[in-house]
Amino acid sequence: MPLTRLEQQIAFLKEIDKLKTVLRRTSLIDRSRLENSAEHSWHLSTAALVLAEHAPEGTNTLHAIRMLLVHDLVEIDAGDTFAYDPQGHADKAAREAAAADRLFALLPTDLGAELVELWHEFEAGRTREAKFAIALDRFSGLLQNWGGADGGTWRSHQVTREAVLRRMEPIREGAPALWSFIAAVIEEATAKGHIFDP
Repeated sequence: MPLTRLEQQIAFLKEIDKLKTVLRRTSLIDRSRLENSAEHSWHLSTAALVLAEHAPEGTNTLHAIRMLLVHDLVEIDAGDTFAYDPQGHADKAAREAAAADRLFALLPTDLGAELVELWHEFEAGRTREAKFAIALDRFSGLLQNWGGADGGTWRSHQVTREAVLRRMEPIREGAPALWSFIAAVIEEATAKGHIFDP
């Protein structure tokens, strides 16, 4: 017997609880433990509320938040790919696409299509809202590495200044008002030896 609409929605909500178990490489700012992907999504969504005034004019913040809430659900199957791991990024798109197909298919067809469309929009990064969401995703890692005063994963993985600048580049377009802060943080972290400048 097919599941009712509510049963499908509840099954999906139970399944996405697994996002709380996906550990990221980035620690909390207080360095007490690693962050999980559900916490990351919550923090980004809150950042979109708090930093909405820094988004390009005309950005629909609520739409960006909807993307931020679903963009990492695929990590339930695909795992978190460390931002500075080129080998992990080689098959990231394929792993995450397969995860999206499975996860969003748990929902009623119309709702699954709506959420997978949000996920694809974020991944494509073409709309103003997607660019803002991606900028915040990049900003988050910078904030956590810089905020703990020890360089976090930048220092422990000997990440170069060039790699950090490349990673932060989408912020120039997605949240250009934040760029001067980003540049200052990178300068400070480089001066402290938290980011390597070979």
